[in-house]
Amino acid sequence: MAGGGLAVQHGGKEYPGKLTGRVLLTCIIAATGGLIFGYDLGISGGVTSMDSFLKKFFPAVYEKESSVKPSDDQYCKFNSQTLTLFTSSLYLAALVSSVFASAVTRLLGRRITMLSGGILFCCGALVNAFAEHVWMLILGRLLLGFGIGCANQSVPIYVSEMAPYKYRGGLNMLFQLSITIGILAANILNYFFAKIQGGWGWRLSLGGAAVPAIIIIVGSLTLPETPNSLIERNKYEEAKQQLLRIRGVPNVDEEYNDLIAASEASKKVKHPWAALLSRKYRPQLVFSIGIPAFQQLTGMNVITFYAPVLFKTLGFGNSASLMSAVITGSVNALATLVSIFTVDKVGRRKLFLEGGAQMFICQVIIGVAIAIKFGLSGNPGKLQDWYAYGLVCFICIYVAGFAWSWGPLGWLVPSEIFPLEVRSAAQSVNVSVNMIFTFAIAQVFTAMLCHVKFGLFLVFAACVIVMNVFVYKLLPETKGVPIEEMSIVWRRHPYWRKFVPDDDVKPGQEA
Repeated sequence: MAGGGLAVQHGGKEYPGKLTGRVLLTCIIAATGGLIFGYDLGISGGVTSMDSFLKKFFPAVYEKESSVKPSDDQYCKFNSQTLTLFTSSLYLAALVSSVFASAVTRLLGRRITMLSGGILFCCGALVNAFAEHVWMLILGRLLLGFGIGCANQSVPIYVSEMAPYKYRGGLNMLFQLSITIGILAANILNYFFAKIQGGWGWRLSLGGAAVPAIIIIVGSLTLPETPNSLIERNKYEEAKQQLLRIRGVPNVDEEYNDLIAASEASKKVKHPWAALLSRKYRPQLVFSIGIPAFQQLTGMNVITFYAPVLFKTLGFGNSASLMSAVITGSVNALATLVSIFTVDKVGRRKLFLEGGAQMFICQVIIGVAIAIKFGLSGNPGKLQDWYAYGLVCFICIYVAGFAWSWGPLGWLVPSEIFPLEVRSAAQSVNVSVNMIFTFAIAQVFTAMLCHVKFGLFLVFAACVIVMNVFVYKLLPETKGVPIEEMSIVWRRHPYWRKFVPDDDVKPGQEA
């Protein structure tokens, strides 16, 4: 993503600006809000595979898991709704907090919401680190969830509003990169903390969440507010000065005037939640629901949450299963870089479709390989090393496909397609749907693995087919379109054009 001036015309609009060091640094700091989400995604699966943790809080699961012999049904040895509630309860809390965070983001600004998220997440980390009872674990998870809901609500919007539109895709994906770095860091820490004598390493794993929380707390205190948010709160002169600083050019009148026009339109919408249901916002509503739902139905979070558990089920020992999670976490982070450097060149649609095809092929291969070896009985006999590592290889290829497509794009596209008047409400819907499906998959995974067995991977493969059709038929390309000029893509789309009225398109936009 090189800097330099730009003035690309889209529907008659020219927004001059360049990728300044100030903007790049600001977006990097804001994107670290993804660390808290990623750290939690990575840490929970590793902790729930540690024998010392299971023995203390879930003794029934420990006894069942430790008594399973290689000849027994491997699919069901971790099946416990109480154990999965430890992982999934966070996402119900994130769902609730995202609704309240929507109002805070709109009324008080994006930074305050980020700060609130960091503080809540830090409190949750401390409660979990010193937990002595299951109820303390759940309380800590709920506080973590409240923090994640705030961060996921505010960070993608903040970055999309600060970034010059030509670089918006790559900069926004720094959020997903932070998520993957958080996952990788959690996997590495789990691997080493599990080796601590005395079996208290899980406390360090859970308490370590305070570190990314402190990062976002400090970061949010140093960040400037976005021009969009300042205008939304009637701070017009401050907004113009901010826009001049972040664009690095002497004249930003055209973009500034469009931001004011968008703000004036937004103030006429007294109830953004109700407005989101109106016909003119039908495209945004469909994608604020469809994209986060499909992002979870890829099955990626099964890998993220339960990678150590899954690898342990496939025959790896404790240490090997944690190391396998480190490998997949590394692939996840590296592949996200591919997306950052290509999304503003090849576009969103191509990455969505290529990543979907890659995930589908890998899921079918993994499902068939597990079916051949484990069958319906769940008894693999002796699992040869080449077979086990072959599965890890295809899981890594699958993870790479997700990491440069549905992972980052699932946060980027919703954050850039919403007009200002419904942006906070729509992003709240996006986060809420994401958390609903994340919770559901986290809660039912071990039960589905027990009952559906290898067919679980084929179920997710079928979902990927539907996802690709959804994108191919309904998603317009949004690459390089200014965020406040996005209505033109709906007017030009053969299906969505009937929903967006002509008066939503400013003079000079139509081709």
